[in-house]
Amino acid sequence: MAITFTELIVWIIIAAVVGFLGEFIAGRRAPAGILGAIMIGLFAIFLIVGFFHFHIVGEPSLEGVPIISTIIAAIMLVVVWSSISYRR
Repeated sequence: MAITFTELIVWIIIAAVVGFLGEFIAGRRAPAGILGAIMIGLFAIFLIVGFFHFHIVGEPSLEGVPIISTIIAAIMLVVVWSSISYRR
């Protein structure tokens, strides 16, 4: 899987939006603030596009990134990451 510089920039922007939406829908915050949300979004994109090759039929995509599947993956990642890193 070869990624161009332009795709990387677009993926980072999509990752930020997906990470924030994942945090908002999950009702939790990822550790590390904005960088944490971007990391969650990038990891969700990597899992959906690069690892599982998963997408819902008819799902909108932007630069090869299925939007709905990536948001669902980001929600799950936010919940797991915030549960593991939560300190009492």
